[in-house]
Amino acid sequence: TGARARARPPGPVAQGSSTVTASRGDASYRPRVPAASRSTTDQAADRAADRVVRGLRALARWTPQTGTGPAAVRAGVTVAVPLVLLALVGRVDLALYATFGAFTAVYGRRPDGSADVRVQARHAVVMVASVATGCAVALSDHRALLAVPVAAACAAGAAALSERQQWRPPGPLFPVFAVGACSAVARPDLAQAAASVGVAVGAAALALVVSAVSGALPARRAAPARAAMTHAAPPPASRQRVQAVRCGVAVLVAGALATAAPGQHPYWAMVAAVVPMAAATLGGQLLRAAHRVVGTLGGLVLAGALLALPLGTWATVAVAVALQVAAELLVTRHYGAAMLAITPLALLVGQLAHPVPVGALLADRGLETLLGVLVGAAVVVLTRPGRRAR
Repeated sequence: TGARARARPPGPVAQGSSTVTASRGDASYRPRVPAASRSTTDQAADRAADRVVRGLRALARWTPQTGTGPAAVRAGVTVAVPLVLLALVGRVDLALYATFGAFTAVYGRRPDGSADVRVQARHAVVMVASVATGCAVALSDHRALLAVPVAAACAAGAAALSERQQWRPPGPLFPVFAVGACSAVARPDLAQAAASVGVAVGAAALALVVSAVSGALPARRAAPARAAMTHAAPPPASRQRVQAVRCGVAVLVAGALATAAPGQHPYWAMVAAVVPMAAATLGGQLLRAAHRVVGTLGGLVLAGALLALPLGTWATVAVAVALQVAAELLVTRHYGAAMLAITPLALLVGQLAHPVPVGALLADRGLETLLGVLVGAAVVVLTRPGRRAR
């Protein structure tokens, strides 16, 4: 009896509707560990692993969108026509300014893919003014020093406008890009500066014409119900001020650090610094920052392959237009995937206008993007609502 008592298994194990026993020698035996007895380190590790898994899922998540096809076609046409005309007259050095004017086409998209021309007209003014500001800075021999504070002021002003008018896409990215890039290219005299601004004006006007014509097509007129653009109420004035200040500070800090560094394109850091600000929540801001870094790294691989090919002017124009269309199809679905097209597009257009050594160009893009994203992420973390309240 004593031997049988000693051989009795330690306890029942429920299995289905019956009860079986398991002994320490059985493979099914697992000692129960109370949750309270798990170390704090183990629990923290579990939480960290869970956050990593959720972060990776968010990084890979695609957002369903409608109406991107017509918007992508409009953007492609608006980029293609000026670049073709400039190539025909032998002035591809002005391609940069045409591209910034053409960015007018990315604004004002309705859910059904049509464009609100009135909204685009406002953005045409903003983009042309940004190009003109950059060209004014480019007239100075001290443009490298002036570009950073001027771009920071532009970032603050455009951020405030974006908040008040509920821009789509939101944020000051395109105006900052225009001011920074245009100020980096010397304009020896007013005539050249005026020609650069004129090209931007022409491209912006073309974007408005393309949108107006596409909206008047029979297929569009026959649509049973055109979805109107929905405008959310502007955030409180205090939120607008915070957004303006944080964008201005991020550009100022990123631009100053990039100017002090050996790189030749500090405006890439300034642009990357405002990327996180486009999202509304801290999680979304950090996700957007991660998309920018990962997508840029992938885009640099594609850009290196394209720049290694013996592409002539016409082939470069064709590839640039294709990349613009791809970027518009992807950007609202997955920002990181869109960077696979945006990165080589920016580098190809830059090389078309002002060729530089490819290796240094790729290194600059990667390092300055990383610098800018780190600055932008630090700003959004330090100025998050909970921290400001404390």
